[in-house]
Amino acid sequence: MGLLKSHSRYILNKVLTTIGLYGSFFLFLIIILIPVYWLFMSATTPVHELFRTPPRYFFMPNFENFSLLIDQIPFYQYLRNSILFGLSTSVFSVALGFLAAYGFARIKVPGRDILLLGLVLSMALPEIVTVVPLFQFLRNLSMINTIQGLTFVMSSVLIPFTVWVLVSFIRQIPTEMEEAAIVDGVSLPQLLWLIVIPVMKPALVTMLAINFINAWNNLVYPLAFSSTVDAKTLSVSVTEVFQARAPYGRPWHLISALATTMIIPVIALVFVSQRAIVSGLTRGSIK
Repeated sequence: MGLLKSHSRYILNKVLTTIGLYGSFFLFLIIILIPVYWLFMSATTPVHELFRTPPRYFFMPNFENFSLLIDQIPFYQYLRNSILFGLSTSVFSVALGFLAAYGFARIKVPGRDILLLGLVLSMALPEIVTVVPLFQFLRNLSMINTIQGLTFVMSSVLIPFTVWVLVSFIRQIPTEMEEAAIVDGVSLPQLLWLIVIPVMKPALVTMLAINFINAWNNLVYPLAFSSTVDAKTLSVSVTEVFQARAPYGRPWHLISALATTMIIPVIALVFVSQRAIVSGLTRGSIK
């Protein structure tokens, strides 16, 4: 009888624990999704209904705000610049970061760990502190108001974090694999391309996605180093949207449409690469 009661109590505790876990998860999910839902709804709500009482709680598809946004700013040019900026920055930073990380992980030189620590500590510098010297540097190279200049600057900011993350992945690759390949006559470029990169594919995809999102969302550098349509990005256009006239002080309908436009590519990117991202993050935490 006592054994039966113990078993029943165990089952009850297990059920309550499961209910508590799922309940906490759904509560967390609701807290996260409500602002996103409200943003999407505001983006599809006409300006004259945005502050109605009582407020509207359900979607009624209306893309008037997006049309007004396109008329307010050179939207397609900014979108093109943001895509080029994000793609070039992510590829450039990951490529250089991977080569630097391989050197830190495999080449034993005096002071290697100190150099790596100094590289990591450089991430603590606020972006605003680097604006003036970087502006002077880009001006000397005639790279102000260019996507190339923005790519160069943003990549220099993302490379330390990329190196720090990739070093731990490379150190988990058995050196015996590389030594066997070298004995067989494989050159260093072939070693990296045929052996190291395929093994590190999840980590590289993860860093490509993270660096793309960082570049896509960055405001400081595009705002400081671009003053023409040729290099301005969508993140900078928020400063132009705020200047639009609106019946409620701020053009919240345009701001919501712009925020939705910037969020959708990030969500799509994470959704497409979620398997590689999860694999990369979990593999990096387990040796």
